[in-house]
Amino acid sequence: MPTFKEITAADIKTSRSALNQLVDVIQNDISSSDTRKKYQVFVTGGIGPGVTSSLFQTVFDQDYTLQTANEVLDLTVGLFSGSSTVAGSTTGVDSAGKLLFPSQSLMMREKINVYRQFAQTLLGDADAQFSAPFSNPATTDYIDEAIFVNIKRLFARDRVKPQTFAMQFYTTGVVDSTTSGQPAYSNIDRTSTSGSAILTDAGQGTQFGFGGQVGDIAFSTLSSNVVGNLFYDQGIIVLDAKKVLSGTQHVSGTIDAMSSGGTAVIGSASGNPNAKFIPDFFVSGSIDDIVDHLASCRFSSGSLTALTFQNVTNINSTLVFCRATSDEFNYSSNPTFTDADGNIIVIDDPTSDRTFSYITTVGLYDANDNLLAVAKMSRPIEKNDEKDLTFRVRLDF
Repeated sequence: MPTFKEITAADIKTSRSALNQLVDVIQNDISSSDTRKKYQVFVTGGIGPGVTSSLFQTVFDQDYTLQTANEVLDLTVGLFSGSSTVAGSTTGVDSAGKLLFPSQSLMMREKINVYRQFAQTLLGDADAQFSAPFSNPATTDYIDEAIFVNIKRLFARDRVKPQTFAMQFYTTGVVDSTTSGQPAYSNIDRTSTSGSAILTDAGQGTQFGFGGQVGDIAFSTLSSNVVGNLFYDQGIIVLDAKKVLSGTQHVSGTIDAMSSGGTAVIGSASGNPNAKFIPDFFVSGSIDDIVDHLASCRFSSGSLTALTFQNVTNINSTLVFCRATSDEFNYSSNPTFTDADGNIIVIDDPTSDRTFSYITTVGLYDANDNLLAVAKMSRPIEKNDEKDLTFRVRLDF
């Protein structure tokens, strides 16, 4: 049976510490279709067989069909409703106040709503606009076409540690050589081999906004060229597509479309020969088309690191100091410690031998004697009247 002693406020201390882990996401995890899951919840109607698409795609650390697969991050894109990209493609507003778009564009309202959702979460206003740099931006620094990378809680933990983020990204797509005005091949589905750049928050200042602490992301070779934001507490990266994609580059290839065949060719003589990644691809392509291109082409493929950072896990600790003075806990409450008359039977001579006990366990109880926590010793510890012992019990959460 246990022996009890009341714990006072002076015996309880609290502390806080942090644990950092290095996270590496390799290129194949992002580029492979086996590790990137789609959620095709958007369906068109009216023209042709229709187009289905996700609103975002999730990257896993292995084949996502396996039970042991872990979600690493989400990828999606969005458009600012007041941007020239949206204004140049809309045909008006209906009676309900919804923007109207021609059939040559896809998911424009969905892309706008994605941008608004992130703006509401990170900026506190769905109508607000992201900018890079985050504070005091010039007119040209506002983000009209955004790439969103949402790191999952399992890997971001409580937050991303500032000054530790880096991402390898191919800013230039494959150059689509042409023959007689026709593209010799598509550059939408070909992995980029040039224009590799490291995007990082190293050397950039941080500040606090509605979404918590935020820092700027810039090219490692030119820290003044800010291309996005990193919201550390949320684990969300916002990139300006125009700055990281060489948006004026010609784009060509087959995309989903509202047509009799369900697809269309962009960047050809018969399909907008002057098409560019921005705005044409971001307007005409579905979210799946755009994310497929970003994941499979702009992060490249292989075993190299595509994205790395350190996370922060906050550890809150309660330290309970269980003190046993020289005249306490020298007797066991075990019935075999004494005989029927109450005499100690584990010592030979009561006049010369000291009583002692071995402490093996410390239990913490509430005011109603309910056991809340148990601490086990690595070995029994002797206690006698010549020893003052203090056991420190640490509860982490």
